[in-house]
Amino acid sequence: MKKLILWLIVLDLLAAAGAGYYFAWVEKYRGFEQPVFVEIPRGTSTMKIGELLAEAGVVRQPLLFALVRAARQKARPQAGEYEFSTAATPDEVFSRIARGDIFQIEVRVPEGSNVFDIARIVEQAGFGSAGEFLKVALPQEGFLFPSTYRFKRKTTVDGVCRAMRAQFDKVWGELKAPAEGKRETVILASLVETEAVLQEERAKIAGVYRNRLEKGVRLECDPTVAYAAMLDGQWRGTIYKSDLANRNSYNTYQHAGLPPGPVANPGVASLKAALHPEETDDLYFVAKADHSGGHVFNKDLAGHQKAVAAYRHGEHKSSGSQGQEKGAGASVAAKPKPPVR
Repeated sequence: MKKLILWLIVLDLLAAAGAGYYFAWVEKYRGFEQPVFVEIPRGTSTMKIGELLAEAGVVRQPLLFALVRAARQKARPQAGEYEFSTAATPDEVFSRIARGDIFQIEVRVPEGSNVFDIARIVEQAGFGSAGEFLKVALPQEGFLFPSTYRFKRKTTVDGVCRAMRAQFDKVWGELKAPAEGKRETVILASLVETEAVLQEERAKIAGVYRNRLEKGVRLECDPTVAYAAMLDGQWRGTIYKSDLANRNSYNTYQHAGLPPGPVANPGVASLKAALHPEETDDLYFVAKADHSGGHVFNKDLAGHQKAVAAYRHGEHKSSGSQGQEKGAGASVAAKPKPPVR
């Protein structure tokens, strides 16, 4: 009789072990309909993690998670927020948490984006409204480094700005650039970024702007005209004569010298170009009519005016209409994106 009882106990233990193995390593479970998020604070115990997962419907019972944890002593759960959208075994759930596969939203900010562009990206990512972002970001224009970022779901617009500013500071430090004239360098880099298409022309464009600044010639940079219109809430997607006449301080057709601030957020190449402009005698450039992204550079106004005429003739042939006449200064090729208002 005692042997029978012992065998029954052994069989019960084996059955329990088998059931535990099945529910922890074999059965895929999903106790939720829509994707769920589980936040695991730093220092949370194994049992508490199991409870959080069970409450969200990710595992059937908290003990199943603890069972897997006990069997995998070398792996440790990582703090963070996790998204669960499909059925999984407790072992698979533990594997994700042990490797720190936390939920993050990828945000890609292209080089040359201004705060209006970034505001649109941030709003689409769900971190806050474009208006909220602009309130924080406008004073930091030019210093929000364009790159690919991964943010937590609950990141605020302030958090986005802090991350982008920190990345700019990191890059600036790596360039070993002098602290003196930093803002002026970033402003010049923003002009180069918004004008240059070809990598090999960036330093030359910076050289042209440096020459115009030294000679006291107005920069007549189209992106500054567009940016002035954005700041005034008057941007219509292209530059009109009324925009060229705008007295906003950012309009370099109306005011000599650099604009009061950057008009975009430059990448590394444009920052390098602004720090090391090419030695050139050229004072003018205009986009080539072949839409190659290149520019025609000239030392004198007469040559520049011929290049501008060629550009406009090419635009007329390709569009079939004359369109809105643009300025004949340093560039006539910029077509920035409209702002978010």
